[in-house]
Amino acid sequence: MSQEGLDKIKKELEEAIAQRPVIAAQIAEAREKGDLSENAEYESAREAQGLLELKIANLQDTIANAKVVDASQIRTDKVQMLNTVKVKNLNAGAIMTFTIVGEKEADFSKGKLAATTPIAKALIGHGKGEVVEAQVPAGAIKFEILEISF
Repeated sequence: MSQEGLDKIKKELEEAIAQRPVIAAQIAEAREKGDLSENAEYESAREAQGLLELKIANLQDTIANAKVVDASQIRTDKVQMLNTVKVKNLNAGAIMTFTIVGEKEADFSKGKLAATTPIAKALIGHGKGEVVEAQVPAGAIKFEILEISF
């Protein structure tokens, strides 16, 4: 994972933790309305609390297990994590640029491709000028690697 991705997850964790008092207040307010066995507001607030705690636990786990890639170790002779790769889709003729990232950072609309995707798996380990084939749900796509950068 990149340092940027880790920082984003840490910020998301801070925001989730900040929601704890808000949900606690909602639970207290709903509790004041009487019979809890038939109180939909109370049930809804408790469910929101459970989902928030699950999100917090998942984010804490992600942070605890994160391995930040050392930028000084990034090479550009072969595609690897955190490389930006410019490719030509030989099936469609389109030029595309992807940055290979961890799953938690992936955002296809921003050109951030998870290393676990078929396209990234096909590109990783190959160099400039090589043609690789990725098996995607729509079929096989051939890519020519035009440029590798960091």
